[in-house]
Amino acid sequence: MRKSSRKLIPWLFGIRENTTKRPVIEWIDIPAGTFIMGSPLHESARQDDESQHQVTLSDFKMSKYLITFEQYDIFCEITGRSKPSDFEFGRKKHPALNISWDNAAAFAKWMGCHLPTEAEWEYACRAGTTTAYYTGDNLSDSMANFKNCNPPDQNPPDQDPPVKINGKTLPVGSFEPNSWGLCDMHGNVMEWCSDWYGDYLLNTQENPIGPAKGVYRVLRGGSWCDPVQNCRSACRNSLNPNFRNNNIGFRIVMRQHAVL
Repeated sequence: MRKSSRKLIPWLFGIRENTTKRPVIEWIDIPAGTFIMGSPLHESARQDDESQHQVTLSDFKMSKYLITFEQYDIFCEITGRSKPSDFEFGRKKHPALNISWDNAAAFAKWMGCHLPTEAEWEYACRAGTTTAYYTGDNLSDSMANFKNCNPPDQNPPDQDPPVKINGKTLPVGSFEPNSWGLCDMHGNVMEWCSDWYGDYLLNTQENPIGPAKGVYRVLRGGSWCDPVQNCRSACRNSLNPNFRNNNIGFRIVMRQHAVL
Protein backbone atom coordinates (compact mmCIF):
# COMPACT_ATOMS: atom_id res chain seq x y z
CA MET A 1 0.00 0.00 0.00
CA ARG A 2 1.35 3.40 -0.93
CA LYS A 3 2.05 5.59 2.05
CA SER A 4 0.85 9.14 1.93
CA SER A 5 3.63 11.69 1.81
CA ARG A 6 1.38 14.27 3.43
CA LYS A 7 2.70 15.39 6.81
CA LEU A 8 -0.11 15.70 9.29
CA ILE A 9 -0.22 18.98 11.16
CA PRO A 10 -1.37 18.05 14.70
CA TRP A 11 -3.25 21.24 15.50
CA LEU A 12 -5.05 21.20 12.13
CA PHE A 13 -6.38 17.67 12.57
CA GLY A 14 -7.17 17.95 16.27
CA ILE A 15 -4.33 15.61 17.32
CA ARG A 16 -2.50 16.49 20.51
CA GLU A 17 1.19 16.49 19.63
CA ASN A 18 2.42 15.70 23.15
CA THR A 19 -0.10 13.90 25.32
CA THR A 20 2.13 14.20 28.38
CA LYS A 21 2.24 18.00 28.25
CA ARG A 22 0.83 19.70 31.32
CA PRO A 23 -1.14 22.94 31.10
CA VAL A 24 0.77 26.14 31.75
CA ILE A 25 0.18 27.71 35.17
CA GLU A 26 0.96 31.35 35.90
CA TRP A 27 2.46 31.40 39.39
CA ILE A 28 2.59 34.10 42.06
CA ASP A 29 5.38 33.97 44.65
CA ILE A 30 3.89 34.17 48.14
CA PRO A 31 6.48 35.28 50.72
CA ALA A 32 7.03 33.57 54.04
CA GLY A 33 5.47 35.42 56.95
CA THR A 34 3.33 35.51 60.06
CA PHE A 35 -0.29 36.66 60.20
CA ILE A 36 -3.38 36.55 62.37
CA MET A 37 -5.76 33.97 60.93
CA GLY A 38 -9.48 34.31 61.60
CA SER A 39 -11.62 37.38 62.18
CA PRO A 40 -11.94 39.90 65.02
CA LEU A 41 -15.07 39.86 67.18
CA HIS A 42 -16.30 43.13 65.68
CA GLU A 43 -16.21 41.97 62.04
CA SER A 44 -19.64 42.05 60.41
CA ALA A 45 -21.11 38.57 59.67
CA ARG A 46 -18.33 36.90 61.68
CA GLN A 47 -18.94 33.21 62.53
CA ASP A 48 -17.96 31.33 65.69
CA ASP A 49 -15.46 29.12 63.84
CA GLU A 50 -13.23 32.07 62.89
CA SER A 51 -11.32 32.43 66.19
CA GLN A 52 -8.14 34.45 65.73
CA HIS A 53 -4.73 32.85 66.19
CA GLN A 54 -1.20 33.43 64.98
CA VAL A 55 0.13 31.42 62.04
CA THR A 56 3.58 31.39 60.47
CA LEU A 57 3.99 30.06 56.93
CA SER A 58 6.95 29.22 54.73
CA ASP A 59 7.06 30.71 51.24
CA PHE A 60 5.16 29.02 48.41
CA LYS A 61 3.81 29.63 44.94
CA MET A 62 0.08 29.88 44.21
CA SER A 63 -1.66 29.86 40.85
CA LYS A 64 -2.57 33.42 39.95
CA TYR A 65 -5.92 32.29 38.61
CA LEU A 66 -8.46 29.65 39.46
CA ILE A 67 -7.84 26.51 37.42
CA THR A 68 -9.74 26.99 34.18
CA PHE A 69 -11.70 24.57 32.02
CA GLU A 70 -8.99 25.01 29.40
CA GLN A 71 -6.46 23.59 31.87
CA TYR A 72 -8.68 21.00 33.52
CA ASP A 73 -9.92 19.60 30.20
CA ILE A 74 -6.34 18.70 29.26
CA PHE A 75 -6.10 16.74 32.50
CA CYS A 76 -9.34 14.91 31.69
CA GLU A 77 -8.23 14.06 28.16
CA ILE A 78 -4.87 12.65 29.24
CA THR A 79 -6.12 10.74 32.29
CA GLY A 80 -9.34 9.47 30.74
CA ARG A 81 -11.70 11.31 33.06
CA SER A 82 -15.08 12.65 32.05
CA LYS A 83 -15.09 16.40 31.56
CA PRO A 84 -17.37 18.16 34.04
CA SER A 85 -20.33 20.20 32.84
CA ASP A 86 -19.89 23.94 32.55
CA PHE A 87 -23.66 24.49 33.00
CA GLU A 88 -23.47 26.64 29.85
CA PHE A 89 -21.59 29.31 31.81
CA GLY A 90 -18.65 29.10 29.40
CA ARG A 91 -15.53 27.00 29.11
CA LYS A 92 -11.94 27.91 28.13
CA LYS A 93 -10.99 30.80 30.47
CA HIS A 94 -13.92 30.29 32.83
CA PRO A 95 -13.03 28.60 36.13
CA ALA A 96 -13.42 24.84 36.07
CA LEU A 97 -16.38 23.92 38.23
CA ASN A 98 -18.56 20.98 39.23
CA ILE A 99 -15.40 19.31 40.56
CA SER A 100 -15.15 17.16 43.70
CA TRP A 101 -12.34 17.54 46.23
CA ASP A 102 -10.91 14.19 45.10
CA ASN A 103 -10.66 15.28 41.48
CA ALA A 104 -9.25 18.69 42.43
CA ALA A 105 -6.60 16.95 44.56
CA ALA A 106 -5.88 14.52 41.70
CA PHE A 107 -5.30 17.41 39.28
CA ALA A 108 -2.97 19.08 41.77
CA LYS A 109 -0.98 15.87 42.25
CA TRP A 110 -0.82 15.30 38.48
CA MET A 111 0.73 18.77 38.23
CA GLY A 112 3.25 17.95 40.96
CA CYS A 113 1.46 20.38 43.26
CA HIS A 114 -1.08 20.49 46.09
CA LEU A 115 -4.33 22.09 47.05
CA PRO A 116 -3.61 25.03 49.37
CA THR A 117 -3.96 24.52 53.09
CA GLU A 118 -6.66 26.65 54.66
CA ALA A 119 -3.95 28.79 56.29
CA GLU A 120 -2.09 29.26 53.00
CA TRP A 121 -5.32 30.26 51.30
CA GLU A 122 -6.28 32.91 53.87
CA TYR A 123 -2.74 34.28 54.11
CA ALA A 124 -2.54 34.62 50.32
CA CYS A 125 -6.02 36.11 50.10
CA ARG A 126 -5.30 38.75 52.74
CA ALA A 127 -2.00 39.76 51.12
CA GLY A 128 -1.04 41.63 54.26
CA THR A 129 -4.48 43.10 55.01
CA THR A 130 -6.41 42.71 58.27
CA THR A 131 -9.81 43.87 56.99
CA ALA A 132 -12.83 41.74 56.08
CA TYR A 133 -11.79 41.70 52.40
CA TYR A 134 -8.46 42.41 50.76
CA THR A 135 -10.25 45.44 49.29
CA GLY A 136 -11.01 46.81 52.76
CA ASP A 137 -14.19 46.51 54.80
CA ASN A 138 -16.42 46.54 51.71
CA LEU A 139 -16.56 44.61 48.45
CA SER A 140 -18.38 45.95 45.40
CA ASP A 141 -19.40 44.44 42.08
CA SER A 142 -16.49 46.24 40.42
CA MET A 143 -14.12 44.15 42.56
CA ALA A 144 -15.54 40.60 42.50
CA ASN A 145 -18.28 38.33 41.14
CA PHE A 146 -20.82 37.55 43.89
CA LYS A 147 -24.53 37.78 44.57
CA ASN A 148 -25.89 40.52 46.78
CA CYS A 149 -28.50 38.84 49.00
CA ASN A 150 -28.59 41.57 51.66
CA PRO A 151 -31.67 43.72 52.24
CA PRO A 152 -30.96 47.24 50.91
CA ASP A 153 -30.58 48.71 54.40
CA GLN A 154 -27.76 46.23 55.14
CA ASN A 155 -25.66 47.04 52.09
CA PRO A 156 -22.37 48.84 52.68
CA PRO A 157 -22.49 52.43 51.33
CA ASP A 158 -20.70 51.56 48.09
CA GLN A 159 -23.21 48.80 47.39
CA ASP A 160 -26.34 50.94 47.43
CA PRO A 161 -28.20 50.47 45.13
CA PRO A 162 -27.74 46.65 45.13
CA VAL A 163 -24.92 45.31 43.02
CA LYS A 164 -25.27 43.80 39.58
CA ILE A 165 -25.85 40.03 39.68
CA ASN A 166 -24.10 38.14 36.88
CA GLY A 167 -25.83 34.85 37.64
CA LYS A 168 -22.85 32.74 36.56
CA THR A 169 -19.06 32.54 36.61
CA LEU A 170 -16.95 35.09 34.77
CA PRO A 171 -13.62 34.41 33.01
CA VAL A 172 -10.69 34.36 35.43
CA GLY A 173 -8.92 37.68 35.80
CA SER A 174 -12.06 39.74 35.13
CA PHE A 175 -11.25 41.87 38.19
CA GLU A 176 -8.15 43.52 39.60
CA PRO A 177 -5.91 41.18 41.62
CA ASN A 178 -5.05 41.65 45.26
CA SER A 179 -1.79 43.41 46.15
CA TRP A 180 0.17 40.15 45.79
CA GLY A 181 -1.19 39.58 42.29
CA LEU A 182 -3.81 36.87 42.91
CA CYS A 183 -7.14 37.10 41.07
CA ASP A 184 -10.63 35.99 42.16
CA MET A 185 -9.77 35.22 45.77
CA HIS A 186 -13.18 36.75 46.54
CA GLY A 187 -16.13 35.31 44.59
CA ASN A 188 -16.50 33.59 41.20
CA VAL A 189 -16.25 30.03 42.63
CA MET A 190 -15.58 28.62 46.09
CA GLU A 191 -12.17 26.97 46.31
CA TRP A 192 -11.31 23.58 47.76
CA CYS A 193 -8.56 23.57 50.38
CA SER A 194 -6.60 20.51 51.46
CA ASP A 195 -7.79 20.59 55.10
CA TRP A 196 -10.48 18.58 56.80
CA TYR A 197 -12.88 21.00 58.47
CA GLY A 198 -12.55 21.35 62.24
CA ASP A 199 -12.05 23.82 65.07
CA TYR A 200 -8.89 25.87 64.95
CA LEU A 201 -6.06 25.12 67.35
CA LEU A 202 -5.59 28.48 69.04
CA ASN A 203 -1.95 28.17 70.00
CA THR A 204 0.70 29.62 67.68
CA GLN A 205 0.89 27.51 64.53
CA GLU A 206 3.59 26.90 61.91
CA ASN A 207 2.51 25.59 58.50
CA PRO A 208 -0.70 24.06 59.92
CA ILE A 209 -2.55 21.42 57.90
CA GLY A 210 -5.79 21.10 59.87
CA PRO A 211 -7.27 18.01 61.55
CA ALA A 212 -5.90 14.54 60.80
CA LYS A 213 -9.35 13.32 59.81
CA GLY A 214 -12.88 14.56 59.38
CA VAL A 215 -16.10 14.39 57.42
CA TYR A 216 -16.02 17.61 55.42
CA ARG A 217 -13.33 19.44 53.46
CA VAL A 218 -12.83 23.19 53.68
CA LEU A 219 -13.80 25.63 50.94
CA ARG A 220 -12.90 29.31 50.85
CA GLY A 221 -13.62 32.53 48.97
CA GLY A 222 -17.35 32.53 48.27
CA SER A 223 -18.82 32.35 44.77
CA TRP A 224 -20.93 34.00 42.10
CA CYS A 225 -24.11 32.86 43.90
CA ASP A 226 -23.03 33.70 47.46
CA PRO A 227 -23.80 36.85 49.45
CA VAL A 228 -20.91 39.22 49.95
CA GLN A 229 -20.27 38.18 53.56
CA ASN A 230 -19.43 34.64 52.39
CA CYS A 231 -16.56 36.11 50.38
CA ARG A 232 -14.75 37.49 53.45
CA SER A 233 -11.09 36.56 53.84
CA ALA A 234 -11.79 34.65 57.08
CA CYS A 235 -15.09 33.03 56.08
CA ARG A 236 -15.04 29.21 56.18
CA ASN A 237 -17.27 26.76 54.37
CA SER A 238 -17.22 22.96 54.37
CA LEU A 239 -18.75 20.20 52.26
CA ASN A 240 -18.51 16.47 51.71
CA PRO A 241 -15.43 15.90 49.51
CA ASN A 242 -17.58 14.04 46.97
CA PHE A 243 -19.87 17.04 46.53
CA ARG A 244 -19.71 19.02 43.32
CA ASN A 245 -21.73 21.95 42.05
CA ASN A 246 -21.73 24.89 39.66
CA ASN A 247 -20.08 27.19 42.22
CA ILE A 248 -17.12 25.04 43.30
CA GLY A 249 -13.62 25.12 41.80
CA PHE A 250 -10.02 25.34 42.98
CA ARG A 251 -6.51 26.66 42.55
CA ILE A 252 -3.18 24.99 43.33
CA VAL A 253 0.06 25.68 45.18
CA MET A 254 3.67 24.64 44.76
CA ARG A 255 5.90 24.61 47.81
CA GLN A 256 9.51 23.84 48.55
CA HIS A 257 9.00 23.07 52.24
CA ALA A 258 7.43 19.91 53.59
CA VAL A 259 4.01 20.28 55.22
CA LEU A 260 3.94 17.90 58.16
